[in-house]
Amino acid sequence: MKLLTKEILNRIPASSEDSDDPVIHVKFFTPDSSWTWYATEYDPETEMFFGLVDGLDRELGYFSLAELKSARGPLGLPIERDMHFDPRPLSEIA
Repeated sequence: MKLLTKEILNRIPASSEDSDDPVIHVKFFTPDSSWTWYATEYDPETEMFFGLVDGLDRELGYFSLAELKSARGPLGLPIERDMHFDPRPLSEIA
């Protein structure tokens, strides 16, 4: 599965600092555990996302595309992109 499509690249901003309630543009998850990543920003030069990471704790932070591509869940399954996720404000998730 392609984690980052051209469509997502065209709509996700490099920065959402001007927004009090940034939009989550893409959701990633591990199908064999409870980890989820909600991206509000993406910098194509560094291949870094910013958004909400929901795992052991729930926190805003940076995560890389390379990490998402290489990580595996406890059963060895790769991280997937939620293809049915519609962009929504962060406040609806957090």
